[in-house]
Amino acid sequence: MPRFRYSKNKPPQGFDVLEDTLEELDQKMREIENEPHEGKRRKESLWPILRIHHQRTRYVYEMFYKYKAISKAVYDYCLEEKIADAALISKWKKNGYEKLCCLICIQTKNTNFGVTCICRIPKMQRKDGKEIECSNCGCTGCSSTD
Repeated sequence: MPRFRYSKNKPPQGFDVLEDTLEELDQKMREIENEPHEGKRRKESLWPILRIHHQRTRYVYEMFYKYKAISKAVYDYCLEEKIADAALISKWKKNGYEKLCCLICIQTKNTNFGVTCICRIPKMQRKDGKEIECSNCGCTGCSSTD
């Protein structure tokens, strides 16, 4: 039985492959949530949480699609229990979105007046060539061509 519980549903056989890494990421998430937020902008305090969320989702995605280390039942369980973000994974399957950091960066309502988020622009096409962080998630570049 896993050390952490997401619902009353018992995890399927084979979930123990993911359990240790997910527990570590869950512990990191708790530490980040308890850190002080003084001196940071509102969105800036959420950046580490979004990074851990991305890392956890990417781990489940790669274990299923790339390494084939988990079964379909374990993968579906992770999506149902919201251990991994199903919407983000569906974008990763599409051409051009393989490295997408979060869904906020592709939603035109939240970006700069309906234009592309800065992290989605390839670094070679940026005018000044400087490393710029996205104001939504702190990403420095998640374009598939980088």
